Amino acid sequence: QVQLVESGGGLVQAGGSLTLSCSASVQTFSLYGMGWFRQAPGKEREFVAAITWDSGRAQYVASVQGRFIIFRDNDKNTVHLQMNSLKPEDTADYYCAAAPGSKLFVDVTEYWFWGQGTQVTVSS
Repeated sequence: QVQLVESGGGLVQAGGSLTLSCSASVQTFSLYGMGWFRQAPGKEREFVAAITWDSGRAQYVASVQGRFIIFRDNDKNTVHLQMNSLKPEDTADYYCAAAPGSKLFVDVTEYWFWGQGTQVTVSS
């Protein structure tokens, strides 16, 4: 069982930056691929970014490419999402998730464990 706790959400003006963090309570964090997803009111949960266990590969949804960066620290059991040049359309609840294995996981159905989410609101 993996418990995930997100933090770092909040209210920010358009063009600003936020860094989300996710702390995992598991001894074998390095065995998991990690991802960030988001869900806006009335919309389905969507993929934002993912990173492999060794940080060797990362992938982003097109709408955040070049603005967001996902990175992890296996020594601290954490994964982060640095969000720059934020736009109002980035407003959503953001969730981190864990999937066992070495591949790059981009599908919501591939993830086994989820955090409770952290809210990000970008004002125009």
